[in-house]
Amino acid sequence: MNVEEAVDCRRAVEELRELDRLTGGPEGARRVCWTEEWARAREWLRGLLDEIECEVEVDEAGNLWATAPGDSERAVILGGHLDSVPNGGWLDGCLNIIAALESFRVLAPRRRPVTLRLVDWADEEGARFGRSLLGSSACAGTLNPDEVRGLRDRDGVALPDALREHGVELDRMNESHRQLENAAAYLELHIEQGPVLDRLGLPLGVVLGTFGVERHAVRFTGRHAHSGATPMDARRDAFIAAARSAVAFRDDAARRDDVRATTGFVNVRPGIVTAFNGWCEMSLDQRALRADVLADMLEVAKENSGRIAEEEGCEVEWERLWRIEPVPFDGGLIELAEEAVREVAGTSHRLPSGPLHDAAEMARLMPAVMLFVRSLRGLSHTKEEDTPVEDVEMSVRALHRLAIKTMDWVAGRTS
Repeated sequence: MNVEEAVDCRRAVEELRELDRLTGGPEGARRVCWTEEWARAREWLRGLLDEIECEVEVDEAGNLWATAPGDSERAVILGGHLDSVPNGGWLDGCLNIIAALESFRVLAPRRRPVTLRLVDWADEEGARFGRSLLGSSACAGTLNPDEVRGLRDRDGVALPDALREHGVELDRMNESHRQLENAAAYLELHIEQGPVLDRLGLPLGVVLGTFGVERHAVRFTGRHAHSGATPMDARRDAFIAAARSAVAFRDDAARRDDVRATTGFVNVRPGIVTAFNGWCEMSLDQRALRADVLADMLEVAKENSGRIAEEEGCEVEWERLWRIEPVPFDGGLIELAEEAVREVAGTSHRLPSGPLHDAAEMARLMPAVMLFVRSLRGLSHTKEEDTPVEDVEMSVRALHRLAIKTMDWVAGRTS
């Protein structure tokens, strides 16, 4: 295929701005999934797809698909999501869709060795009901309807009722798996949402995979007593044990290569100014791209907290809140993605993704890879989110080249 086939990158930026005007405002994007604003964005996207010769359908999970058949039913999928967090930015999620749409426009009318598909995943963000990757996990077959059946939004609306308003039945969502019957590869473009590329002064990067996560509540128990009456060497201060442990968790992560350790909340009892605390609960969120590294981080954290608790005259217990395995992306597609990025930007950089993405669900089932475009100051999930327009245009060209390379790659693997 002609790699030099040009996409209209300026048109892609104009459509991003148009979507922002349609479903944004002074406080940012308003496309929370399963709301009228999101439905309005979907209607707008369908209008653009109607201008292209393709088949459009919405599956049982509420995901929107566009299909341009090729010489083979084996399909390369370009994916993203229109939904946003409340007061979100102008690029998070929707850049994936608009860039994919621009490539789809160019490639759909042409003869291709394989089928090309575009998907707008429903409820990637989980902003209304707290369950991220809802549509893609249903399609991947990893969604357990009973685990989300009882979810409610801030107004008390139940998830099944909100889904039904948009034509989706919770207990049929996993039937959307049929969409992946001929899937051969999955590609996604996203803003980085972090500061790595911006610090390096690079517009584009290739994603190695998504971090695995170990998330725990860590509780220290000592004995509270009067802050004035108790000598310093006679205290069993649970907060001090927690604070020292939090620093140890951070320092262990800092010694390692590209991992994360975060203490997000701290609760104490009795929590009054005239006593030190006999009980303290804290969170620990650990992330790494390799499963063995993540396991070692957890083991070291437990050893450190146990040692520190003993030194402070306290006891410690751990409760797992959530866990997900690391999801590496396909090595062959990573190489193709680097080729595409170097052709467009001159240089490439490999980096992991800390946030989860729909690509992580697809990577369990097929070769997948992501491209990142830099986020200024690393900001995302805020109206201040931004990326230079020239970088956005570059990312559209890079995704287009990657799509062409991947279709040829899939055709070669199946011939």
